[in-house]
Amino acid sequence: MISQELLNILACPDCKSDVQLKNNKIVCKGCGRSYPIRDGIPIMIIDESEPPIKNKKRNG
Repeated sequence: MISQELLNILACPDCKSDVQLKNNKIVCKGCGRSYPIRDGIPIMIIDESEPPIKNKKRNG
């Protein structure tokens, strides 16, 4: 488990925004990238992250 204290000092390496814990991943509050947690260690590497999920807009 990632402590709130650690979350408070982590920042997204891509856009430097604050992060939060969601679905056992570290998710950037700014750009929406999600970073995996392996063996209790957040992997804050851009190449290891998942891009944000974009909402599809419906036409007509």
